[in-house]
Amino acid sequence: MACVLLIDDDAALACLLSEFLIREGFPVVAANDGVVGFAEALSGNYSIVGLDVMMPRLNGLDVLPRIRRESTLPVLMLTGRDDEADRITGLELGADDYIAKPCKRRELVARLRAILRRTLPGAADGRFGPLTYRALTMWPEQRRAQWQGRPLELTSTEFGLLELSLRHAGHPVSRCELSEHALGRPIARYVRSVEMHMSSIRRKLGSLPDGRQRVQAVYRQGYQLVKE
Repeated sequence: MACVLLIDDDAALACLLSEFLIREGFPVVAANDGVVGFAEALSGNYSIVGLDVMMPRLNGLDVLPRIRRESTLPVLMLTGRDDEADRITGLELGADDYIAKPCKRRELVARLRAILRRTLPGAADGRFGPLTYRALTMWPEQRRAQWQGRPLELTSTEFGLLELSLRHAGHPVSRCELSEHALGRPIARYVRSVEMHMSSIRRKLGSLPDGRQRVQAVYRQGYQLVKE
């Protein structure tokens, strides 16, 4: 069973969420400090992190890039309801998803399960071979990718988006399909999660020799991995 690390300085809230998650079948460890939480996140004992933004000493937006430098562990950000800037920053720093506080407990469980479905190994039967196009190779069962012969560091959400784009290389994939596949939920009006993750992927892949982006936005159709 996937173990959840909950990093939140609100001890009372963390206790309530932990009790609910345990009832839903998730082992949970709570850390009420960003410094302690960061050390726990790198212990190898967890499948996913629920990370609060506002904490003393080391806040969530400081903890997240430190985790990303060392690990691909999925991270669900816990943000203030009106903190759009924090949500955007969190996605840019490598968060897999976010949920606004105070959150509905059922929604929290649904978000955690959606991320875990995308990130836990689930293809040991070998149904998925490597996907290759030009200098890009992806191994979905291992959640691993290479670009130009070197490891391509992707968050789990970025991996899902790029994998779907690679499977449809040369053809646009709608934002709705991308959101369902990589975020585990229908796209919401005015929410630009897909755009933020795609922007990060673009930076990592760089531009074509003619200056075009390798992943292009197609008007009213979605995004397309360009065939060179």
